Amino acid sequence: MAPETAALILSGGASSRLGGEPKALLAVDGRSGIRRIAELCLGDGFDPVTVVVGPHRHAIAHELRGIPVELLDAEDWAEGRTASVQAGLAALPPDRDILFWPVDHPFVRARTIDALLAARSTDLLGVWFIPTFEGRSGHPVLWRPVVRQDIFDLRPDAPLRALLPEFGPQVRRVPVDDPGVVANVDTPEAFLQAVSAWTPEELL
Repeated sequence: MAPETAALILSGGASSRLGGEPKALLAVDGRSGIRRIAELCLGDGFDPVTVVVGPHRHAIAHELRGIPVELLDAEDWAEGRTASVQAGLAALPPDRDILFWPVDHPFVRARTIDALLAARSTDLLGVWFIPTFEGRSGHPVLWRPVVRQDIFDLRPDAPLRALLPEFGPQVRRVPVDDPGVVANVDTPEAFLQAVSAWTPEELL
C-alpha cells in the first residue's frame, strides 16, 4: 500500500506520433492503458490519483468514468510536457510523495510499483526513485516532496531529467525485471513491440 502518497498520471499530449489517436486508449491487458494505470494506482492506495489531460480530455474522461480519479486540465500543455507536470503538481497536496506515471508507459507491472515503494520505505535519503531494466532508466518514478519546487522552476519545455544532476546521489535507481518501464509507447511500432513482449501478469 502507498499511504500518504499521491499518483500523478500524465496524459496531456496530442499523441501526434500516433496520428492523433489518444495513446491513453491503446488496449493493454484487456483494458485501455489509462484505465489500467489508474486502477493499479487505486488498488495500491495512492491518494489522490490525478490524471492530467489535454486535447483528448473528453475521450479520457469517458474511459475513466466510474472510478475515483481526479481529472485536471493542463491549459498550457502545448508549451511542453513539463508544463503539464507542473499543472498536476500544483493541484496535489504539498506534503505527499508522488508516483509520476506517464501514460506512454502502460505496460509496467504491478510488482514494479511495489519495488519502488519498498525502496522508498528503506531509504530515507533518496528523493527520486527510478526503475531500471537492463541498465536503462524508465517510468514511473517516485518523488519526495523536496523535488517539487525544482520542477516548478523548470521551463515548460525542459525535460525533467535535467534535474537529475542537481540531486546527485539522492537519485536512486531501482533495478526491476520489467521491460514495461522502458517501453515508451509513442508510435505504432513501439506499441506493437511492447505487445509482443507482454505476458499477462496472471501467468507470471
